[in-house]
Amino acid sequence: MTKEVLLSLQGLQFDVVSSDKDKIETITPAEYYKRNGSHYVIFDEAMEGFGETTKNVIKFKENSLDLTKKGLVNVHMVFEENKKNMTNYATPYGNILIGIDARSIKLEEAEERIEVDVDYALEVNYEHFADCKIKMDIRAKNGEGFSLLDK
Repeated sequence: MTKEVLLSLQGLQFDVVSSDKDKIETITPAEYYKRNGSHYVIFDEAMEGFGETTKNVIKFKENSLDLTKKGLVNVHMVFEENKKNMTNYATPYGNILIGIDARSIKLEEAEERIEVDVDYALEVNYEHFADCKIKMDIRAKNGEGFSLLDK
């Protein structure tokens, strides 16, 4: 895998009360590297209405994923299979205590592509908020087969 990649990051949240689904997808250039058995993806994120960006570092390996955001938003989220982790999510609007209970983390690695799927329950202030999924598709920027269109 090359250092320059394109990251497709999809988040899906299932509202427990109304059965609604919220899907968010972002495609962004990122940097990728692998060190000591862990994969790293680094990218900057802009929030609408703010001039400052947030630096994102995603570190993952089999059965675990860490997401660190620094800048406008600050958080260190830890996803570990069958384990609940609590963290403080600092936003421009205030802090939120969140819990992440990861049910499964799947990693598929090929020569020019890595896919990661995370299924987890999200808590806010010790109350179940939503069932969520994250899907990451990381592809070499110069590799074949990356399309912005649904197949």
